[in-house]
Amino acid sequence: MKFGIDRLLEDRRLRAPLAGRRIALLAHPASVTADLTHSLDALARLPDLKLGAAFGPQHGLRGDKQDNMIESPDFVDPVHGIPVFSLYGAVRRPTEAMMDTFDVLLVDLQDLGCRIYTFITTLRYVLEAATQHRKAVWILDRPNPAGRPAEGLALRPGWESFVGAGPMPMRHGLTMGEMARWFVATFKLDVDCQVIAMEGWDPEAAPGHGWPLGERAWINPSPNAPNLWMTRCYAGTVMLEGTTLSEGRGTTRPLELFGAPDLDARRLIETMHSLAPVWLEGCRLRACWFEPTFHKHAGKLCAGLQIHVENPSYRHERFRPWRLQALAFKALRRLQPDYPLWRDFPYEYELDRLAVDVINGSPLLREWVDDAGAAPGDLEKLAQRDENAWLADRLEFLLY
Repeated sequence: MKFGIDRLLEDRRLRAPLAGRRIALLAHPASVTADLTHSLDALARLPDLKLGAAFGPQHGLRGDKQDNMIESPDFVDPVHGIPVFSLYGAVRRPTEAMMDTFDVLLVDLQDLGCRIYTFITTLRYVLEAATQHRKAVWILDRPNPAGRPAEGLALRPGWESFVGAGPMPMRHGLTMGEMARWFVATFKLDVDCQVIAMEGWDPEAAPGHGWPLGERAWINPSPNAPNLWMTRCYAGTVMLEGTTLSEGRGTTRPLELFGAPDLDARRLIETMHSLAPVWLEGCRLRACWFEPTFHKHAGKLCAGLQIHVENPSYRHERFRPWRLQALAFKALRRLQPDYPLWRDFPYEYELDRLAVDVINGSPLLREWVDDAGAAPGDLEKLAQRDENAWLADRLEFLLY
């Protein structure tokens, strides 16, 4: 199969509309060609393109920032001598001066298929800026490694943030190119937006179910996205960022496991099975121990759970990570009603809302967890309604 960047590089006819226009690239470490050349280097080698600037999203063009809310500075690329502007530094939206450096912005970002992953918010922001400044945006499309399933509550009006770009569920099932099409239509953007589609991508094909496993190398699009298995779990485990539980940062399997020093992992698994066993299908849960080297509970031995989606027990169509993680919170509340679960701290520059609510795009999930009388069926009804509406809404924007 071919990603959008590979097609653009190989086919001079695709590049013909770019002749004589100033080009900029929005990219990160996973923005590579089939032979693992970074897209910035590959595009700079083309004699028929005039590459004049680059942009980096959260974690930077080079992916050098480990944690959230660690900003990247602007700099001059030492190899190509062009300015590299940070869209996760002094600004989140490109400034007028930044927009003046190009005519066409190429967006080559590997996404994880989750609403909270900030690359899609950056995509919306650059599309809006391009509308205002009459610039063109071309999306060099890449796979959604989480595949087509949709899951989670939709973001509610008024809960937009840098981790909530629009009214979609946590797991959206779109590629970046498809998401761009949805943004343009949903927010009525009058912008020249084109998608260089992939060739040969089958989001249902096993064993990758979205990612061409064995065909393309996995490169971390952000420092704590080390493999496909994390991607599968992420739409659930990302909620841990709004809790006092470790999400495994500081281990070699971040966002595939979670825990804390004062957790009883065995009883937690038992309670989860007793509450909603159907929400645990498609994967294996294993009680484990781990000691984070940094971040939450650094240097402390944590009891926890690892979500295994890398073995033959994995069932792509039945695995529902958002429900699984919600169920873990509910089970912990059942076992320890007074457990200090919700972490109160500024999350992605939202200062007056609980982080878990910002992550979920409303307080609905937290309220369900904390309500002793609320059952899994109550959350199921809310989520199913939102998921079905999203599946219908996104249909016209699918390219594959």
